[in-house]
Amino acid sequence: MAKIRVGVLGASGKMGREICKTVIQDEQLELVAAFDRNNIGIDAAVLAGCPANGVLISNDLEQLLTEAKPDVMIDFTVADAMRENVPKVLAHGVAVVSGTTGLSAEERAEMGKLAEANKTSMFHAANYAIGAVLMMKFAAEAAKYMPYAEVIELHHDQKLDAPSGTAVTTLEKIAQNREAFRQGREEEFEKIAGARGGEYEGMRVHSVRLPGFVASQEVIFGGLGQTLTIRHDSISRESFMPGIALAVKKVKGWTGLVEDLENILD
Repeated sequence: MAKIRVGVLGASGKMGREICKTVIQDEQLELVAAFDRNNIGIDAAVLAGCPANGVLISNDLEQLLTEAKPDVMIDFTVADAMRENVPKVLAHGVAVVSGTTGLSAEERAEMGKLAEANKTSMFHAANYAIGAVLMMKFAAEAAKYMPYAEVIELHHDQKLDAPSGTAVTTLEKIAQNREAFRQGREEEFEKIAGARGGEYEGMRVHSVRLPGFVASQEVIFGGLGQTLTIRHDSISRESFMPGIALAVKKVKGWTGLVEDLENILD
């Protein structure tokens, strides 16, 4: 069985290096392209801590797509880079697996339409850790019985968007199982602006950005005389790799956009 030819956008970043390593070590995948604005000309495998394989980091995306002929490009960059690069990938008829957050649902839907127009596919998820998928599922279920909820998400201090895509997805899933209402007292006030966090259908969300974190989130539910906390922690970026590899292996199975890891799990 032929291996899936994989390219990585943002290959020299922390996530990019871990993804390159995962692709190299997976017997069903083959790393054929590495794109980044930094470390140009460096062997992507060596940068990822693996033996050299001759795939050099390039900043010429069009050339990579034309010459390396990947089946799938993996995108874990930032929103502006995704807006610039993913449409080019899809225009070449190459499938995309993305975990980049910060784009609106409408923007992702437009990329899905572009994928469909070019007879290719795209998969997007805010979080690729299995535990995070379960955390969101359990939180949505708990909201049926304990509708008062707040979300606290904690990430490394290099993350640009807030709240995280995982937090937004969690709030959306909770909102499907509760009526929107304002939490807290009507007369409450903030002595420091933003102290109560952001608001989504009456729920509050708080974003922490500190060195030392990878990605953590807790959903706190309050009820009469009790609280319930559902928490997930990604201790390292390795937690995302099985989900990413799974998406790469499945993304060619449809046309257009599919979102959320739970929708492709067996």
